Amino acid sequence: MALTALRIKNEKTAGMYADGAGLYLRVQESGAKSWIFRFQLNGKRREMGIGTLAERPAVEAREEAAKLSAKVRLGVDPIEDRRRNKATKIESAAKVAAGSITFAQVAKDYITAHRTGWRNAKHAGQWTTTLETYASPVIGEKPVADVSTEDVLRILQPIWNSKTETATRVRSRIELVLSYAKALKMRQGENPAAWRGHLDALLPKPTKLKNVRHHPALPFDRMPEFMDALRKINGGGARALEFAILTATRSGDVRGATWPEIDMKGKVWTVPGDRMKIKGKADHRVPLSDAALALLEALPTFEGVEYLFPGERDRKPLSDMSLSAVTRRMNEGDKPIWIEPQSGDQVVPHGFRSTFRDWAGETTSHAREVVEHALAHQIPDKAEAAYARGTLFDKRRKLMQDWADWCEPRRDAMVLPLKKRKSVA
Repeated sequence: MALTALRIKNEKTAGMYADGAGLYLRVQESGAKSWIFRFQLNGKRREMGIGTLAERPAVEAREEAAKLSAKVRLGVDPIEDRRRNKATKIESAAKVAAGSITFAQVAKDYITAHRTGWRNAKHAGQWTTTLETYASPVIGEKPVADVSTEDVLRILQPIWNSKTETATRVRSRIELVLSYAKALKMRQGENPAAWRGHLDALLPKPTKLKNVRHHPALPFDRMPEFMDALRKINGGGARALEFAILTATRSGDVRGATWPEIDMKGKVWTVPGDRMKIKGKADHRVPLSDAALALLEALPTFEGVEYLFPGERDRKPLSDMSLSAVTRRMNEGDKPIWIEPQSGDQVVPHGFRSTFRDWAGETTSHAREVVEHALAHQIPDKAEAAYARGTLFDKRRKLMQDWADWCEPRRDAMVLPLKKRKSVA
């Protein structure tokens, strides 16, 4: 039976008084009173002090005893557990003092600590991808204690208007990681990623934003439906757009593509460096998915013409408006259906690169550097860029196949049959 409040207050005789569930009140000759938790584990009886009566009232002592009893039932020695936790805190404090705990390390620990509580198994991957893509280039290697409001704004401002939904997720995730760091005594002060009373004074409300995007993009969850509609359209422009989507490349690279650049056996398209957006870059090797290869197999070839997608009249490369004309035709009618929901603008060919980027960041666990390399983006870190050139091609091949699989129509839809490539005089 639990000790009464009066007994706890007035007991003067030295001794140990049972309160129940392994909890005891110890009264010393001096009159000092403290709480003791007794337990037995692996055949050994042990005692553990859990605070003085002045520090911990009976209600709190009983709650703590219940938690400790639960650990004992799981086979955990609460004394050893407390000792390990104390050592960990000391180690963490030393690292913080040395400025060696980075935001990236804390983010990884946060994801590990919360992984089991997330319903969706992909959630951890999405957390990792979005933080690596948007936060890590700015604060990944920065001591978590030093992350500031200016750092957070450097991350959010470039995407706040154009990718508002993604930006709000990134902000929320940074805030949670920094709160986690503060709870572990790794940083002090206000959270620089907090919205209410802080960033809401520096950034426009997400609900009030009219997204301004130079290249309106289709939501990635509509890609199977779009691809189904696109495959029903004949013509070189439609096939060029489909190929650009499947390879996540720029329309200019696709329009200038030639057959000598294609290695059907090796399943690779090599875009020469002198045709890349940034002149002087190394050749960009694009792994070809099964769907991209099937599309190429179905294309006709013309005698004396090397281009994959030549114009119908002069057999020269398609004009820069050819692919845009396809999306405009697909939106003909009283109400366009292929639009960017946030802005209401009709999608354009270049926007599918953003669609690809959003899909990779929100639904996959593919590493940021793999996705950026697939988009032929310049990787700022020279060491990382050298690593990417040497080892990421196989990972990009898996990424592009996953993207092609995602774009594949999900329902039984009639599509144009793919024919074997034939020569045309």
